[in-house]
Amino acid sequence: MRRLKGFIYYHEDWPKFQWDANALITSLAEVRHLQGKLIGKMRALGFNLQNEAYLLTLSQDIIKSSEIEGEILDNEQVRSSIARRLGMDVSGLIDSDKDVDGVVDMMLDATKHHQQALSEDRLFGWHSSLFPAGRSGMYSIITGDWRDDSTGPMQVVSGAMGKEKVHFQAPEAQHVPTEMEAFFQWINSDNKMDLVLQAGVAHLWFVTIHPFEDGNGRIARAITDMLLSRSENSSQRFYSMSAQVRKERKAYYEILEYTQKRSVNITPWMSWFLETLRDAIIASDAVIDKVLEKHQFWLDHQNTVLNERQLKVINRLLTDFKGKLNTSKWAKMNQCSKDTALRDIQDLMTKQILKKEAAGGRSTNYEIIT
Repeated sequence: MRRLKGFIYYHEDWPKFQWDANALITSLAEVRHLQGKLIGKMRALGFNLQNEAYLLTLSQDIIKSSEIEGEILDNEQVRSSIARRLGMDVSGLIDSDKDVDGVVDMMLDATKHHQQALSEDRLFGWHSSLFPAGRSGMYSIITGDWRDDSTGPMQVVSGAMGKEKVHFQAPEAQHVPTEMEAFFQWINSDNKMDLVLQAGVAHLWFVTIHPFEDGNGRIARAITDMLLSRSENSSQRFYSMSAQVRKERKAYYEILEYTQKRSVNITPWMSWFLETLRDAIIASDAVIDKVLEKHQFWLDHQNTVLNERQLKVINRLLTDFKGKLNTSKWAKMNQCSKDTALRDIQDLMTKQILKKEAAGGRSTNYEIIT
């Protein structure tokens, strides 16, 4: 097999990854402790609040994983698609596009069926779900099959035309089936490796092979979530690795490039992966706080009479509302007139649910009283 010098798969020991276990032991122990602590905390919440946290976390995970690749998904479509597929009784569901349903299907298959073996057929199904129209943006791509490099080598490139910098070049397409077979044998074997460490190795290994024409990053993160689900023996996700990676997107690409241009000793990558995972679990406290805040709000207002428009907006305000609330946004969300929106808002102010924001401006904005 011809290898391109300068990248990790050129190394004679590829893909026999190595790392300094002593350098990772403290971070791994902290991650494992936080995982156990989070699972215990979620069990104490009860079934309904667990489902609410799961819906919020999975929505965030899907949206942020796509954002890393520059794909912006509609929050409400993602939430609606997940809720329908899980049979959740959630108000205000809307129709979702095929590409949204596709990424939701992939993530649910990865996590709900985390114990199932990973195979060529399963990955082809995920890839076809990501690109239901067989296109990435304006361009037609190969879907449900490995790339063929018919338009040139698979490269990660930046810079103006004529001054491009190649950050990474994947193995040639003719080697992808053999590379992926080795990957499948490893990931499906009982290799006695801690599953959290396995998630880190799998992520790096998969994106290095870069087997598809597009969607490799999202599928790599789905594989990561699959293995993290195995590590907790739980199909429900209560923290989002992708959301944390999105916050550290620049560092993510930098450590990938650094690692892929070095030897099979991947200690720096594994260290970064564990630290990022730790931060993702810690950040889950914000999700739990939001769920508990929403729960307490509805306990306080269980006897308050509200119309469907008001229920819809309040739930959004308590979950994932972006920006400022004003009469124009209310009218757009509910497809009603601004006069109707204003009456709804004034009614909620009378009922001590909304108040005007203190900061002035060209338009009046409102916020929820919690």
